Amino acid sequence: MDRALTIAARMRAGLGDLTPAERRAATHILSHFPMSALGSITALAEAAEVSSPTIMRLVRKLGYRGWSDYQVALKAEVERLLVAPLSLPEGAREPQAHPLQGFAAQVVANIEATLGLIPAADFTGAAALLADPARRVAISGGRLTHAMADYMATLLRVIRPDVTFLSDHLTDWQQALLDLRAGDVAVVFDIRRYEGNAVHFAELAAEQGAEVVLITDRWLSPAAAHASYTLPCQIEMPAAWDSTAAMLVVVEALLAQVQGHLPDQVQGRLNRLEGYFARTRVFRAPKVGR
Repeated sequence: MDRALTIAARMRAGLGDLTPAERRAATHILSHFPMSALGSITALAEAAEVSSPTIMRLVRKLGYRGWSDYQVALKAEVERLLVAPLSLPEGAREPQAHPLQGFAAQVVANIEATLGLIPAADFTGAAALLADPARRVAISGGRLTHAMADYMATLLRVIRPDVTFLSDHLTDWQQALLDLRAGDVAVVFDIRRYEGNAVHFAELAAEQGAEVVLITDRWLSPAAAHASYTLPCQIEMPAAWDSTAAMLVVVEALLAQVQGHLPDQVQGRLNRLEGYFARTRVFRAPKVGR
């Protein structure tokens, strides 16, 4: 792995190459980073519910000789973060021309940071799964992400068939498992505070042979331990809540990638859908030349 990346970034980038036990350990470390890995290897193994040898294999895959070597590097990285300048950069103190400017700047920064969090192979791999019409897709969101899941399902239905949105994330996901076959796709949205239902859905779907695509934050939902592809997004904002703007960009980029796989099918489905809209007069036609 690239030693120029931060420890957390290397761990995220390598999730797809880990065994299930190693991935469980990595997601635990990332979900509690950096404190989870500053203690003993035994304590970490117990907290992550894996063995100490699993932790050793994980740190060696990260490029370290052993646990002590990993901890030295981790402590040095944490120290660099702690001594980083806390003052605002020059220009940040200048009066803003518009009240949206500061918030919008943070959204743009989140989007740029998200580009560095998601490995290109994970993005294209997730899109390829979603573009396969032989695979059924079930999409589940949480308390703050159900609207994002609904939006994704609504547009994905236009692109391809057999897409289900689990509208009631408290109970629908158990029923969805009844029809989920090996090879189908379960898209799970889960950001902090992570929800038990999201983790259980990902775990049980993976047990049935489904491919799990997880869209989460940079700390990683525990559901990442069961995901084939994990797409972490930067969501922090100077507000009382996190922002899902970067997640929306990822969702729309995924949909565009899927559409690129199925151009002829999408056009045919769009034509049929517009015909249904016209016949049922769902939308008002625009007035031309008043």
